[in-house]
Amino acid sequence: MANEDLGKLTIDKGATPRSGARRGKRAWIAAAVAVLLLLVLFASGVLSPAVTVETGTVTQVYPSQAYTLLNASGYVVAQRKAAVAAKVTGRLEWLGVEEGSRVKQGEILARLENLDAAAARDQAAATLKTSRARLEEARAELADATLAFERQKQLLKDGIVARAEYDAAEARYRRAKAAVAGADAAIGASEASLRGAEVNLEYSFIRAPFDAVVLTKNADIGDIVTPIGAAANAKAAVVTIADLGSLQVEADVSESNLEKVRVGQPCEIQLDALPEARFRGAVHMVVPTADRSKATVLVKVRFEKLDPRILPEMSAKVAFLERPVAPGEEKPKTAVNPAAVAERGGRKVVFLVKGDRVAETPVTVGAKIGEMLEITAGVKPGDRIALKPLDKLKNGARIKTAEK
Repeated sequence: MANEDLGKLTIDKGATPRSGARRGKRAWIAAAVAVLLLLVLFASGVLSPAVTVETGTVTQVYPSQAYTLLNASGYVVAQRKAAVAAKVTGRLEWLGVEEGSRVKQGEILARLENLDAAAARDQAAATLKTSRARLEEARAELADATLAFERQKQLLKDGIVARAEYDAAEARYRRAKAAVAGADAAIGASEASLRGAEVNLEYSFIRAPFDAVVLTKNADIGDIVTPIGAAANAKAAVVTIADLGSLQVEADVSESNLEKVRVGQPCEIQLDALPEARFRGAVHMVVPTADRSKATVLVKVRFEKLDPRILPEMSAKVAFLERPVAPGEEKPKTAVNPAAVAERGGRKVVFLVKGDRVAETPVTVGAKIGEMLEITAGVKPGDRIALKPLDKLKNGARIKTAEK
């Protein structure tokens, strides 16, 4: 049985060459496809080595940068500012404002306890009334004494009365006259006392010295307020106010650049809090003294038009301009470093950085703005672009940044 099975096993010698040829053909095809794939990958940049590039960003620049003579930094400062305090010592009883409140000149901001001052005022007013009543009484007495004196004078002349009666009438007349003068003087004193009491009562009211906005609240109801804050746990200023109509930028200018600044010179102001906005201004004053520790001179720049978003103590940058900003130059323009623009096939292009590759992007070039080049179409602010080496880049090229 086993011998029969072994006898059936034979080798087909004719099939071996044909099968080997088929396998060899398949190997050649696979090799050709692999080579072609390698060529395609290399041509597309997949297998190309990464190019180390420097990158930059598409930014927005203002045309005024082309004629800026000098840049300086500083802060927005209210030229009229006050720490409002009381003239007398007392406990704060009422506070009618908070941070951001707008107040008018003479408006009551706070009130101290003033029952004693009010009582003194009422007492002085009552004393004045008493003095006036006494004056009327003295005037009536004077009128009666005058009539009696004139009557006694005539009777004495006619020899009807004795000299002693005449003398008594004259003395009464003089006393009445003096009493009227004394009552009149007492009224003056009472009026002065009333004015003093009213002034003392007014000291308990803390009023705004000018139209302003409340910047800080330094005391609360129940605090002891003193004129100089010398007492323990006492407050001097109740609120701090500023006239926002007097806001100016105070910038430090180096002594070596002072010749580039003049009063009335046009300026452009940028606030760190409002980076998208530019405000027109002009040099208001060059403070006539220098800071020896910093070798700078303080320059005050006024706003041509104030914006309600501008607040005291904001950081600011001032560009001192060669000429005023012309119409149409107010808006920013998109710009790039000129080194980022290359020419490919007769057109201007930049290489946008997208991940670890670059994309060749056609752009429309405008005028030069200072050290930057305007781009009117093709890219937008914030785009990241390659700066160099552009001659080693092509569309889709793999890159790595210099900092990596």
